[in-house]
Amino acid sequence: MIAKSIDDLIGTERDVRGPVWMSRRFLLAEDGVGFSVNETTIDAGSEQVLWYKHHIEANYVIDGEGEVENVATGEVFALAPGSLYVLDRHEKHRLRAHTRMRLVCVFTPPLTGREIHDEDGAYAPPQD
Repeated sequence: MIAKSIDDLIGTERDVRGPVWMSRRFLLAEDGVGFSVNETTIDAGSEQVLWYKHHIEANYVIDGEGEVENVATGEVFALAPGSLYVLDRHEKHRLRAHTRMRLVCVFTPPLTGREIHDEDGAYAPPQD
């Protein structure tokens, strides 16, 4: 059984920060469960274009408001506490945070914790 608290992650290598986000990685590939789970906070007023070409990501909004846009279709979906969006077809998307947002993010294949967004906003494919 794996049991963790957010306090176990703060200040460790599982507490990762980017220009407009902070991600605390509860589960990673090394945990061996087949998916990863993060709590991610997005800065108010930020906008990011992301494209997870090699991962499927599900996002559940806990706090804050914003929107996610499918770049290919122009469809925009409002986000608020209780909203879920899934990038099940590896959609390139634009995430806008109107207020500070906090999400629970699940990735498959699982993240290693060492990923860096490339110029497309993607993570490299997992290495076997």
